Amino acid sequence: MIVTTTQSIEGRKVVEYCGVVTGEAILGANVFRDFFAGIRDIVGGRSGGYERSLREARETALEEMTAEAARLGGDAVIGVDLDYEVVGKDNGMLMVSASGTAVRLD
Repeated sequence: MIVTTTQSIEGRKVVEYCGVVTGEAILGANVFRDFFAGIRDIVGGRSGGYERSLREARETALEEMTAEAARLGGDAVIGVDLDYEVVGKDNGMLMVSASGTAVRLD
């Protein structure tokens, strides 16, 4: 399935708009990862644990969105938007949401 942030796909014509589709992923923050991320903040460097969590949440949200598009008969999702939010008690969870428009192409 083609997934793009653009409103059209070069060389392809949208023949049907199937509807708005979404996917969400919420992941809890790990205490040890938070601790080591804090140390990295002090000494510098990247936080691999957080980067992996963000990647996993993004991939999950996109997979849910494309599965919904397929259920609606779409073969592409256009106008995709990704949003990242910190939610939950003490901001202890990360939410990633993906949304777009499912379409059928010629």
